[in-house]
Amino acid sequence: MKARQWSVLLIVALLAVIAGVLVGAVNISWQGIGGALTGNDVGEAALIRHLRMPRVLLTFLVGGALSVAGASLQALVRNPLADPYLVGLSGGAGLGAVLAIALHVGGPWAVPLAAFAGSLGAVAIVYRLSVVAGRRLDPHILLLGGVVVGAFAGSLMSAVITLASAAELRSAMLWLLGGFGMASWPAVAVFATYAVIPLALLLGSARGLDLLTLGEENAQHLGADVEVLKRRVYLSVAALTGAAVAVSGIIGFVGLVVPHVMRRWGGPLHRQLLPAAFLAGGAFLVLSDLLARSLFRPLELPVGVVTALIGVPIFALQLRKSLT
Repeated sequence: MKARQWSVLLIVALLAVIAGVLVGAVNISWQGIGGALTGNDVGEAALIRHLRMPRVLLTFLVGGALSVAGASLQALVRNPLADPYLVGLSGGAGLGAVLAIALHVGGPWAVPLAAFAGSLGAVAIVYRLSVVAGRRLDPHILLLGGVVVGAFAGSLMSAVITLASAAELRSAMLWLLGGFGMASWPAVAVFATYAVIPLALLLGSARGLDLLTLGEENAQHLGADVEVLKRRVYLSVAALTGAAVAVSGIIGFVGLVVPHVMRRWGGPLHRQLLPAAFLAGGAFLVLSDLLARSLFRPLELPVGVVTALIGVPIFALQLRKSLT
């Protein structure tokens, strides 16, 4: 990517964050931002400090993490149409969260922790399937195993939701559609602390990801430890996606569309693609969340609905361009 492209990307990300802070069910004036920066804790400044800023930052971090996870997974399985949720994470996380809601598990972190545990369980099952098949971390086995585990978890989830009460059903469906209504500074701190190691591992694997796109045999000949690299990338993608699902619910299309667009715009080299995907994914999810809470205010749409409505036409357009 050229310097001009980086400048455009940084400006778009900054404008998205500013818009996310200023616009919502209650619009904020520039004086409110000034008050928040000077430590004022009254009126608009309090709204910014305690509600808007943690929500926007968490949304940006989740969008960036999902985009980096998607770009890395697409290199791992050598398929630009791959998505982080194809490895069974969404189904496992959704099942864990729905069980926690249906069983009335107490505590503000009960549902996120249950979702994260479910995602780890799904990862473990998919990994075990690849071992039993004798093709550990084979891209085809990962995708097929992820689809099977996701379908099985989805069936169990449907059964639990069917047997749940009306209040539990609404809570479960809202969580499954994704959102940031419960964002807080502790949630930002926990997610940022947890995501830093997987993100660093993926950024450090940029050259290895470039080699993987050439095929495993070629990557091995060029000096990459393919098995170690695949394990590192797979576990990092799983950890990032699981953490994102735990704090925001299931949000689709970010990890699929954003890396695909950025690869066509800035090139396929992962040393540049991964940071670009992080910035673009964060901006995309912040703007999607802004639309979710602004279109029908004071009502708020699930952000997963908005990302799907935006992501499907963008992806269809990119797919058409790639075929012509």
